[in-house]
Amino acid sequence: MLPAQEAAKIYHTNYVRNARAMGVLWTVFTITFAVITVVVFIQPYWIGDSVNTPQAGYFGLFHYCIGNALTSELTCKGSALDFGSIPSGAFKTAMFFVGISMLLVVGSIVCLSLFFFCNAGSVYKICAWMQLASSTCMVIGCMIYPDGWDSEEVKRMCGQRTDKYTLGNCTVRWAYILAIISIMDSLILSFLAFSLGNRQDNLLPEDFQVEGKGTGVKEGVEKHWDMYNHWQSLPTSQLRPQPHGCTVLFWVK
Repeated sequence: MLPAQEAAKIYHTNYVRNARAMGVLWTVFTITFAVITVVVFIQPYWIGDSVNTPQAGYFGLFHYCIGNALTSELTCKGSALDFGSIPSGAFKTAMFFVGISMLLVVGSIVCLSLFFFCNAGSVYKICAWMQLASSTCMVIGCMIYPDGWDSEEVKRMCGQRTDKYTLGNCTVRWAYILAIISIMDSLILSFLAFSLGNRQDNLLPEDFQVEGKGTGVKEGVEKHWDMYNHWQSLPTSQLRPQPHGCTVLFWVK
C-alpha cells in the first residue's frame, strides 16, 4: 500500500491532468462552435425551393435569392447593413438575436486570453455564462424566424399556401438545421465550462481523506512533508527505535 504522501501526489497529478485534458477539448469545441455560428449567420440557406415551388431560390437571415420566371436567373437581395432590404420584420429580429449569439461565442474565445492574467476557474465561468447566453439568443432567433414566412417574397418562391410557421412547398435547408444543432452544442459547452471552473476552484478536494483522518489532501501532504523534513534534520541521538519497526522522536534536554 502506498504511503499517504505518495497516494496524495498521484491522486492530485491525475486530477490536474484530467482537468487540463478536458480544458483542451472544451477549447477546441468552443472554437468549432464559433465557426458554426458564423456560418449559420452568414449563409443564406435557412429555407429553399423544392421540385414543387413556383420559383427557385433560397432565404437566409438577411440575404435571399429568387429565380426569374422568364430567364431562370436568380435575383439576390438583402444585406445585414441594410435593414430595409430584409423582406420581413421577423427576419430582422431573428438576425439580431443570431448575431448576438455569434458575438457572444466569439467573445468567449477572446476571453481565453484571460487565462494568462486571471484565475482559470473565473475565466471558465465567464465563458460558460457567455455560451449559455449565446444558446438562449440562438433559441429565440430560431423560434422567431418562421414568423416571417408569410412575407410576399417568401410566398413568391414557396407558393400562396405559405404562412407563419407553415413553409408551403419550400423545404428547410442545412443552415437552419445547423442552427438548431448549435443550440445543444452551446448548452453542453456551457455546462462543461461550469464543471471545469469548479474543478479549478477545488483542484485538491476537501473531502478527500488521508489515512482515515478528517484532514484534506493538501493539509495532509503538508503535515507529512513537514514531519519528514524535521525528522531528516534531527541527529541520530534523538531517534529511538521502537518495537514493530517504528521510530519515534523525543527531545534530549
